[in-house]
Amino acid sequence: MDAEPLLIYITKFISLTDEEESILISRLNFRKYLKGQYIVQHGDVCRFSSFLTSGCTKTFYIDHDGQEHIMMFSIKDWWSSDLGSFISQLPANYNVQCIEPTEAIQISYENQQKLYDEIPKLDRLFRKILERALVASQNRLVRNLSLTAKERYLFFKEQYTSFEQRIPQYMIASYLGITKEFLSKIKSQIILDQ
Repeated sequence: MDAEPLLIYITKFISLTDEEESILISRLNFRKYLKGQYIVQHGDVCRFSSFLTSGCTKTFYIDHDGQEHIMMFSIKDWWSSDLGSFISQLPANYNVQCIEPTEAIQISYENQQKLYDEIPKLDRLFRKILERALVASQNRLVRNLSLTAKERYLFFKEQYTSFEQRIPQYMIASYLGITKEFLSKIKSQIILDQ
């Protein structure tokens, strides 16, 4: 694995000199995960922020009844971690599990802090990433409170066209906050309406 996908991503936000790129690359880890492997488990401290170069992960929690609730999916060129645990270095509230074989470029918490001192503009990069994550989370919350299940599904299908082919229906249902049976009914109704 090489750092090129991450370097290309970074250029959307900031530019790095060759020396800065070398410093950054020296502080990265490269990891391959099998389908089903966890990047982070509930109760463990999230030590790495993972930039996916292939594969797909789900971030979820399990309630007191053993029901899985998926908060987000991440694919190539997206970040995946328990952000709260990573920032605070306290035990994770969420699990991050690979639903496909996944490759990631990782930055440890300690190395990220060092990089802020060595390359101050990386602080701006990660602030922008956090801002985007916050806005996406707020928008999802508003959709969950204001849209019907059918509208949430249609939005998901429109925004994340490739997801439906690669993510099992029961996971999509969990993400939407509905049962897989209800998702099947919604899909059947949409077909009838066309």
